[in-house]
Amino acid sequence: MCGRFSLALDPEELREAFGLIETPLGWQPRYNIAPTQPVAVITDIHQPRVEYMRWGLVPSWAKDISIGQKMINARAETIREKPSFRSAFSRRRCLIPADGFFEWKKSERPAKSAAEPHYFRLRGGLPFAFAGLWEVWRSPEGDELKTCTILTTDANELVGAVHHRMPVLFEVSEAWQWLQSLPADELLALLKPFPAEKMESYPISRLVNDPKRDEPACVQPLR
Repeated sequence: MCGRFSLALDPEELREAFGLIETPLGWQPRYNIAPTQPVAVITDIHQPRVEYMRWGLVPSWAKDISIGQKMINARAETIREKPSFRSAFSRRRCLIPADGFFEWKKSERPAKSAAEPHYFRLRGGLPFAFAGLWEVWRSPEGDELKTCTILTTDANELVGAVHHRMPVLFEVSEAWQWLQSLPADELLALLKPFPAEKMESYPISRLVNDPKRDEPACVQPLR
């Protein structure tokens, strides 16, 4: 799964990397993005701009938003069939910019706190995009909430040493295919493990375990 990630680019770097038509206002670098928080999302291939959505997809038919906490990820293998994701896969695909993500390696010790966090990124720290889906949910009072989820697939050799699943991610130059109006089979073919040789990872401090900590130390290698 993917339960935390980072996007610590400054706004101009983000604009240039993704060819955005405007620089995001009020942008803040993020080092420890957690579920239910706002995340940057791109939905339009022709007029790419950042908008913010709540991380944790809430289907339009849901009674309340609490279901989103269980839907921060969607398995790429089943999005075509699952009622929660089927419509979004057909009509509401998105890119979620990032520059790294976290996974926890389970220890042989039973204590949950013993899990060791690792940081994964592209070699050289280049930005990339997660494959995502988004939805619009309306409350009984008529308020509108946009939410999103990150797709996952089998882990490559690098991530697999820590966790058996990994997010579907694209280099920026290839990411736009996910937003194109392609046949379903061609879109599904994009949802594969990213090449391990293009990535790097290292262990980090357990500081990242606390979603309230959002600072550069969250992504620094352990000394």
